[in-house]
Amino acid sequence: MNAIPHFRIIGLPAEQFAPLFTMSEAELAANGAVRRIADDRVPGYPCRISLTDSRPGDTLLLVNYEHHAVDSPYRMRFAIYVREGETRFDAVNHVPEQLRLRTLAVRGFDAAGMMRGWALVDGREVESEIARLLADAETAYLHLHFAAPGCYAARVERA
Repeated sequence: MNAIPHFRIIGLPAEQFAPLFTMSEAELAANGAVRRIADDRVPGYPCRISLTDSRPGDTLLLVNYEHHAVDSPYRMRFAIYVREGETRFDAVNHVPEQLRLRTLAVRGFDAAGMMRGWALVDGREVESEIARLLADAETAYLHLHFAAPGCYAARVERA
């Protein structure tokens, strides 16, 4: 059996969203965002910065985010949650619990932003699909999406 190659999972940069947290509701709306207070749903609302789930009472922003800003037909944007005061997740060979708890769509892209491969996988088994898709030398990076709502979760690169 082949060893799983080293991979790096990366959340979104916190500083990109920091100015939004000081905005009024009207200013947020003008920027395509809304403030939400997390309820007690399990798992919680997934923060794309820290790759952790919300706890009841957490303040979140639901924003429209362009997670694949490429000049190809695969340019993408969608709604994501972010939480104030979070630290960007960035780890090698470690899958955060947030991703383990969900069914994921794993999508591989080449350097030109064209899709090379894809899979649906239980988050508890995502390493095997990461390895399979990164085995293609033309695949430059992967995107993980939460399969049911289709929203962006995280980026995966070779480590």
